[in-house]
Amino acid sequence: MTPLPDLPAARLVVDAIDGWRREGARLIGLCGAQGCGKSTIAEAVHQDFAERGLRVAVLSLDDLYLPPERRPVSVHPLFATRGVPGTHDVGLGLSVLEALKAGEGAALPRFDKATDHPVPRHDWPHITAPDLILFEGWCVGARPQRESALHTPVNTLERDEDPDGVWRAYVNQQLGGAYADLFARIDRLILLAAPGFDVVQGWRSQQEDALRHRLQAEGRDTSGLMDAAALRRFIAHYERLTRHILEDMPRHASLTICLDLSRRVDHF
Repeated sequence: MTPLPDLPAARLVVDAIDGWRREGARLIGLCGAQGCGKSTIAEAVHQDFAERGLRVAVLSLDDLYLPPERRPVSVHPLFATRGVPGTHDVGLGLSVLEALKAGEGAALPRFDKATDHPVPRHDWPHITAPDLILFEGWCVGARPQRESALHTPVNTLERDEDPDGVWRAYVNQQLGGAYADLFARIDRLILLAAPGFDVVQGWRSQQEDALRHRLQAEGRDTSGLMDAAALRRFIAHYERLTRHILEDMPRHASLTICLDLSRRVDHF
């Protein structure tokens, strides 16, 4: 068997899942801030179990994004930007996860961030009767905030563009409604905890640079990618819920892995 990549966090995740599988858990949620390494760890986990002969389905919350024309901009213009609850096709996610948990086959959605649109359905990979389902995303398993916590803006984006709190209240309602139903399918939840929200800008910038280099290597258009200013504004949409997750989720996650500034395991 090929050795697991030198990722201590991935080894912790694999070992935890091994124990949970013996208890009958099959759908594992993996939560973590933007750029923390969720996708890399998910791929390492997939590799490890696949090389043991197990079928692994990996679904990212990012691959459930709605296209721009279906986002709830009539509720608030800030929903034009993908990311927060309210900008995903939750119904699609439910149908996929329910089919996978039932042992049925399913096509796994894919989203192209360079074009800000879903990949055509005929290009989605298909998996039959998976032994393990890994559902990863930046707010997978998140719970709503207390209503009182919504009153004070967390940044200038909220202060200037959501002064009456309509946007953040709708996000919170989604977390307590449709998203709670989606996340209820999860058997065990893992949190990759960043040392704080302040590191997310740098981590996410590295992601954008990596995507730019990949698209350039493929000869694809990179004009839809974000410069530093656009990226700062983009990340501001995620700040409230990221901070809330870091404070709240360790209380109910099955496993919390705390990372340092370099994404190495600090403690767990």
